[in-house]
Amino acid sequence: MAAAGSSPLTTHVLNTADGVPAAKMAISLHRLDSSVLVWNLLAVGTTNMDGRCPDLVSPEAFTPGMYKLRFETGPYWQSLGQTSFYPYVEVVFYITDPDQRFHLPLLLSCFSYSTYRGS
Repeated sequence: MAAAGSSPLTTHVLNTADGVPAAKMAISLHRLDSSVLVWNLLAVGTTNMDGRCPDLVSPEAFTPGMYKLRFETGPYWQSLGQTSFYPYVEVVFYITDPDQRFHLPLLLSCFSYSTYRGS
């Protein structure tokens, strides 16, 4: 995990079905090794009580390439006593300028999700 507040990549997960942050959701960050087409695990984290995971990766580890954020949505809904159509959500994105800051929110219900590049 990166030092507090220094991560160039942040996320915020909102449970739109209940109108609350999605707290305690496991998240993992992976980078594609394009030479062998294998995803390598870079970092793991858990959303805080505000549904955020602000310190996922250090600037040094965040280099140009293809990444994916994996959100463990199935266990999150199970912890609430609910079922979900999606056992996990993966958001794949490409970074060309790692000096920028990237925010990838996830809006989530049991049967739908959406994401966008935030600021």
